[in-house]
Amino acid sequence: MKKIHYIYMILSLVALTSCNKWLDVQPHSQIEDTELFSTESGYKEALSGVYSSMVSTSTYAKEMIFGFIGVLGQEWDYYSSAQYDAVAAYDYDAALPTNYINAIWKNNYEGIANINNLLKHIDDSESIFSEDNYEVIKGEALALRAMLHFDLLRCFGVSYAVDSLKPAIPYSTALDYHVFPQLKVHEVAEKVLTDLLESEQLLKAGDPIVTGREITEMDDNGYLSNRRVHLNYYAVKGLQARVYMWMERYGKAWNAANEVIQSEVFTWSTVDNMSHGYDRCLADEHIFALNNLTMKADIADIYFDEGSTNSFAVTRDRLLTYFDNATQDYRYTFLFKSGTGTTFDNRYITKYDESASSDNWYRYKMPLMRLPEMYLIRSEAEYRNNDTNAAQQTLNELRTHRNLVALPELPIDFNAELINEYRREFLGEGQLFFLYKRLNHPTIAYSDIDPIATRSYTFPLPLSEIQSAEREDNK
Repeated sequence: MKKIHYIYMILSLVALTSCNKWLDVQPHSQIEDTELFSTESGYKEALSGVYSSMVSTSTYAKEMIFGFIGVLGQEWDYYSSAQYDAVAAYDYDAALPTNYINAIWKNNYEGIANINNLLKHIDDSESIFSEDNYEVIKGEALALRAMLHFDLLRCFGVSYAVDSLKPAIPYSTALDYHVFPQLKVHEVAEKVLTDLLESEQLLKAGDPIVTGREITEMDDNGYLSNRRVHLNYYAVKGLQARVYMWMERYGKAWNAANEVIQSEVFTWSTVDNMSHGYDRCLADEHIFALNNLTMKADIADIYFDEGSTNSFAVTRDRLLTYFDNATQDYRYTFLFKSGTGTTFDNRYITKYDESASSDNWYRYKMPLMRLPEMYLIRSEAEYRNNDTNAAQQTLNELRTHRNLVALPELPIDFNAELINEYRREFLGEGQLFFLYKRLNHPTIAYSDIDPIATRSYTFPLPLSEIQSAEREDNK
């Protein structure tokens, strides 16, 4: 971008539950930094504002989860053809795909700008923080900056399997008006890892999810009470695992994913909670999620309801194909609902439906990282390092928790099995297309377009960025 706009924020708090007080916040008016960053509460409000800005239909409340990215991964039989036919054809020059792409770029860089504003001031304010909150807030901010850049890299940079030396995106680390240079794919990834390493060190020292520090609602309205809706220490390790897999550093990916698994902080959702409709979003497995208090009205009732013309759905036959006819799979049994009447054959995911439980642990959560991904990363890393026995055992751990029989041996085509498992596990969560891209897979199931020949795995840079900053070709 020619410049990243300077955004001042004051944030209004919504009184609901303790974690929602801090995570359902919206910009209220413009004030000077000296006021916003004069108190610990101001830093918390500023950071909460970044999380809140991510709950946007342009990114992590729709298009980067089940909309634009889901259609690119060919996850759905049905969707709004007016909105997504050009997307399904990978026609990035058409008007609507261009709009989706530009919005992803704009929203993520605006979030990064606000993070940089916070980071610009926080080291001079360390003395105003209580307990370990300086380490936690700075650690989260660095992790968020890394995550937003990494997702931009996954969108606008080619995969390592193609060319790690290809120009990609700028990495913004300050809030000023100069043009940040366009870095190569590997340079962006290294900067992501640098931010994640500093974040890891800070959070390991202060994050209650690691230290065991007890947080009550009396502690500043419970700001740190639910670490899973913050980019916590283990979410940082999970992000490291994703980045290392992207960089084909399989040993490091294994170490990061295994630390999350071995922590035993995160458990598998139980059949009892799923069958009763309590844990529709698989909250027990969340490593990192966003709070979305209007999720049912804004997502479930519009995009996963048979009465809506905007709904995303698959047919019963296609869903059975996804699950290899294993109808005993808990995900097949409990995470989909059937249509009625003329849509009887349709299946709609229930991940974003309202929980039947009144416990806020199971409500309002949009998963961005879950425990099964760590098992799939660990299994793949073992496979890439030629430890097929370990890869089989890790994959079977996931399968048995989904009520599937253990595989007697790994499939000959491991990549195909990996893709199938990502599709089953993360349908509507925005992971499948990026797996196809990381593998530089020659085909995308349910599409007859060659994604490699058409360079469909990489989005074009926004035209305004090319014209104003004279960027090189990123594809």
